[in-house]
Amino acid sequence: MLQKPLWSLYIHIPFCTTRCTYCAFNTYTDKHLLIDEYVQAVCAEVELLSHLDQPIHTIYLGGGTPSLLKPSQLEQIISHVLINFTYNSILEITQEINPRDASEAYLHALRKNVSRLSLGMQSVNPSELQMFSRDHDHPHVVQAVKFARLAGFDNINLDLIYGNPGQTLAMWRDSVQAALDLDPDHLSMYALSLENGTELKRRVTYGELPMPDPDLAADMYELASEMMAAAGFVQYEISNWAKPGKFCQHNIQYWKNLPYLGIGAGAHGYANQVRTVNVMRPELYIERLKNLPSNPLPFPQTPATMTAEPIDRQTDMFETIFTGLRLLDEGLSLKAFEQRYGEKLEVRFADEIKRLTRMGLLWQAGDALKLTKSARLISNRVFQEFAVEEEA
Repeated sequence: MLQKPLWSLYIHIPFCTTRCTYCAFNTYTDKHLLIDEYVQAVCAEVELLSHLDQPIHTIYLGGGTPSLLKPSQLEQIISHVLINFTYNSILEITQEINPRDASEAYLHALRKNVSRLSLGMQSVNPSELQMFSRDHDHPHVVQAVKFARLAGFDNINLDLIYGNPGQTLAMWRDSVQAALDLDPDHLSMYALSLENGTELKRRVTYGELPMPDPDLAADMYELASEMMAAAGFVQYEISNWAKPGKFCQHNIQYWKNLPYLGIGAGAHGYANQVRTVNVMRPELYIERLKNLPSNPLPFPQTPATMTAEPIDRQTDMFETIFTGLRLLDEGLSLKAFEQRYGEKLEVRFADEIKRLTRMGLLWQAGDALKLTKSARLISNRVFQEFAVEEEA
């Protein structure tokens, strides 16, 4: 019998002090006066979703900059979740934090409710931090990690970005080494994506900054992989490394294409074969949750829902393959796929698997289908081989 999966919650905090030049997320730098009302609205949406009959096992507070909220406001949100939902005995609660906000007092207060921190380090290089419009420098990161350890945090992630305009291999090596010197438990390393509407893309488009070199970015990825392996980290996902036992359970929920509820302005969710997106503007989000309809909306929708898109079986199957193959250490479980869809992956996609295996891009280890090392830099090519047409 197929065991029902545990669920996760993503809570979006859309407020920022400054907007990073690469950021295309739903964030605002001029709406801090709405924070109190926003916290109340988040708690109201939590209540509306609380009839979920399955326990949750992860909560992730992202943004934006969640560390702009007072510890008491964050505690109010988390406590509201724990009152309204059943939850697993081992509950991972992650909060993103700006290194500049990480005072000793703030982190001690945070530790009462949060079990995992994610710090936006991004780079050790001052010129890159300036290019990104980050408001911290590396000493802020060093101090943040120190204070986090003193507060009792034993699960700390650092984010880094590579493939940046003007970035050299030596600069990237310095950033990775500086991160390793801080002895984090987890490292996320993302290739820069020049998103439409961002200041960074505008500057590159108009020639103010050099176009990033994709070949150099590939070399940076290989260098980081070697440095992380030498330091004893496990690369458990294409962009993520961790010490044993410190894998991010919330992100694994995404990569296994398992259900999560999105709470907050602009938050995305995936539940009951429906993908939801909430209204973007905090003012509208607050208004929607003050004026509740007399009849409840079908789960997982709330008055804050902007779109609710049903996901057909074919699309869901492809997304499960796409996300599952990103898990380099665990791979895509053939048994779990069969239990979920009632057909064998190795039969349904026999030709694709044979072709990719002959090309040296896939291999099977016991129950799991995995990307080979050479496939990691061209993973999207592998994923597209499994893309299926809509059923007529």
